[in-house]
Amino acid sequence: MGYWENTGASDEWYTPRYVMDALDCHFDMDVASPRRATNVPCNVRLSEGSLDQEWKGFVWMNPPFGGRNGLVPWLKKFFAHGNGIALVPDRTSAPWFQEFACKADCILFVSPKVKFERPDGTVGASPSNGTALLALSTKAIGALERASSLGFLAYPARALSPGGEGT
Repeated sequence: MGYWENTGASDEWYTPRYVMDALDCHFDMDVASPRRATNVPCNVRLSEGSLDQEWKGFVWMNPPFGGRNGLVPWLKKFFAHGNGIALVPDRTSAPWFQEFACKADCILFVSPKVKFERPDGTVGASPSNGTALLALSTKAIGALERASSLGFLAYPARALSPGGEGT
């Protein structure tokens, strides 16, 4: 279990600039943004009540990782929205990962483990698990393909027909 997952620990861990640079895209919304500006290039930052607000356009989602099944409401809304990139822990055996990862258009398993930034700008030293980026939409697929040097790119089987062509 990582520091950010400990009971009462902060969920304030920010995506490092090198991830955004590799994606090389601009987002319409950061739907799980902290109050202060981060490395996410976007037009709108939602820092409160995001799950109750309408999401518009191409979204970036790095939701709070803490709490058992805490990602589920975020992922339900993300997949219902259908346009963006979600950063999640790569807990491939977790029921929530099994449920949602197969619905993604593509997945980038980032390696080595992402060392997230703290609010004071320092970098975490030893993440307990890896990170996956889930893409929904052609624009999101393109961003993950540009960032493929960050790790292993995978396309869920449901995205391919038996002949190997997209559905």
